[in-house]
Amino acid sequence: MMKQIRLFCNAGMSTSMLVKKMEESAAQRGIEVEIKAYPLNDLSAKMEEAEILLLGPQVGYEEKRVRGLAEPKGIAVGVIPMVDYGMMNGAKVLDYALALK
Repeated sequence: MMKQIRLFCNAGMSTSMLVKKMEESAAQRGIEVEIKAYPLNDLSAKMEEAEILLLGPQVGYEEKRVRGLAEPKGIAVGVIPMVDYGMMNGAKVLDYALALK
């Protein structure tokens, strides 16, 4: 079954690059995922379509609030580790996301 992963950050620009690297890693490993990036302001509108929500490190301070909204709906939440985000390590971020659910 295809996993639905959504990334949220301030504006979505650098996170979009990370999404591409995560998709490449998933394709190489035969993992079916749909990954999209949005600005944090779109959280309430886009949260329902996800199984896993990842927050960029720059909005990690929102983790508690997002967990309160998402976890009652069965949606896993995590903050992307700063090192993996900075290095744009799509494989590690994908592994992190999949380990949440």
